[in-house]
Amino acid sequence: MNFEFSDEQKMLRDQAQRFLRENCTSALVREVMESEQGYDRALWTQLSEMGWHGIAIPEEFGGLGGGYLELCILAEQLGRFLAPVPFAATQYLATRALLLTGSEQQKAAWLPEVAAGERIGCLALAERPGSLLQRQTECFVAGGRLHGSKTPVMDGAVADFALISARSSVAADAPVALYLVDLCQPGVQRSALPVIDGSRPHARLGFEGIVVEPLHEGGDYARQVAAILDGAATLLAFEQVGGADATLEMACAFALERKAFGRPIGGFQAVKHKLADMYVKNELARANAYYAAWALASGDAELALAAPAARIAATDAFEYATQENIQIHGGMGYTWEVDAHLFYRRSRSLAQVIGSAREWKERLTSRLVARLHQTAKKPVKAEVAD
Repeated sequence: MNFEFSDEQKMLRDQAQRFLRENCTSALVREVMESEQGYDRALWTQLSEMGWHGIAIPEEFGGLGGGYLELCILAEQLGRFLAPVPFAATQYLATRALLLTGSEQQKAAWLPEVAAGERIGCLALAERPGSLLQRQTECFVAGGRLHGSKTPVMDGAVADFALISARSSVAADAPVALYLVDLCQPGVQRSALPVIDGSRPHARLGFEGIVVEPLHEGGDYARQVAAILDGAATLLAFEQVGGADATLEMACAFALERKAFGRPIGGFQAVKHKLADMYVKNELARANAYYAAWALASGDAELALAAPAARIAATDAFEYATQENIQIHGGMGYTWEVDAHLFYRRSRSLAQVIGSAREWKERLTSRLVARLHQTAKKPVKAEVAD
């Protein structure tokens, strides 16, 4: 089985890397972090002009009709350069959720504007700390109107629409479903939350009887959300791999430049071991991400195991790389002037955005156990000797 990208996909990767290297500098990331704008609008518009917003949206809805492999390629480069835009919330979460659960009318109404870069989306499931699938949902819909709040919501302060989980009635035991919400209508309250990574902001969204539309009535909510999160985990894994690779490159460059006792610190065994461990974790994360990308693009059932594995490995690699990069930089690695903290902040943010690594480990374990039980129940054919 060949997991390598095609020549056209490699060309897309190289073009994306060149573009972001020129237009998404650390100075831009710092500018967004220190401002209250939430994202860089000029870069967002440039991504639209290059067709990135519609890369995985079908042509009938105004997209380019590409696939998730192309979106994974873009995700890796966006992670490498810490792009301060709401691409993840819009593409990995909101757009995928709409494609999986929305009606044809809902897709036709929203996806063309998303593909044109005119709309920003988000997915709002959380209301408090804990598992996204095992917590009590307090938001409810009564008479076609939504009441309650969601927090934290990635890019919720700048989003135009959201896909939100809520009970179908005020009753505490009412079934939970997904709803499409236009966040530009009156009655939506937005409150920015303090976050470690100001270039990937989060917000609290409050709703006071706003109009909502149900998404695919009668669907299995838990299965829908699991499918959405598995896709997002794969795409975010590529962002994390891109960030981990950039962090390793930064650490290697500094280790070759910084001298101690008359020679580069990269020549000392302790530093070599740090860099080697970073490289091993990065490659392990890449292998898992590639396998998950194949499963996502092909619609294979293996995604149920591949996505959590990619999420776990990528989170570990990115967090380890950013921590060791700061150590290799020494005392100056902790200062605002050095870019090491930018990657550390992003690694911490991405580690929590769709559930912690612990939650994904539990998800992977439960799915493995379920598969083993299914395998054990299958009848075994007896071999008859000749």
